[in-house]
This record gives sequence, structure tokens and C-alpha cells, in this order.
Amino acid sequence: MKKVMISLNSIDKVKSFVNDISRFDYDFDLVSGRYVIDAKSIMGIFSLDLSKPIELNIHAEENADEVISALKPYIV
Repeated sequence: MKKVMISLNSIDKVKSFVNDISRFDYDFDLVSGRYVIDAKSIMGIFSLDLSKPIELNIHAEENADEVISALKPYIV
């Protein structure tokens, strides 16, 4: 599992993030404080405080670098 910090500070960024992340078959979690949300859920993402960076957990063992390169625009 890899962890990166991402920023989703606009509605358009959230929509494009979910579209980008949905291409992968891996599980992704967003962690904000004590809340853990499925990163592929737009409604879940909007329930978080988006004014601060959020931790993204990537549950991919072998192709994590491919995922990270696709998510470069969001990584802080």
C-alpha cells in the first residue's frame, strides 16, 4: 500500500480525480482525520473537508507507480 497527500480544492478537480481514479481496478481510500472514504465515491469525497490536503491510500502492490503518475496533478 502506498500513501500520498492530495489536494481536491475545487468541484472540477474532484470530478476529474474520480474519473482518473476509476480507470484502475485497485481500491483507494481517502483518510481525513478519523474518516475513511472510498476515493471513487464523489458523494463521499464531498463529505470531507476539502480545504486541506487529504491522505490517499493506494491498495496496489505492483503498479502503484503507474497510478501515482496518473494522479500527479492532485499530489501535493
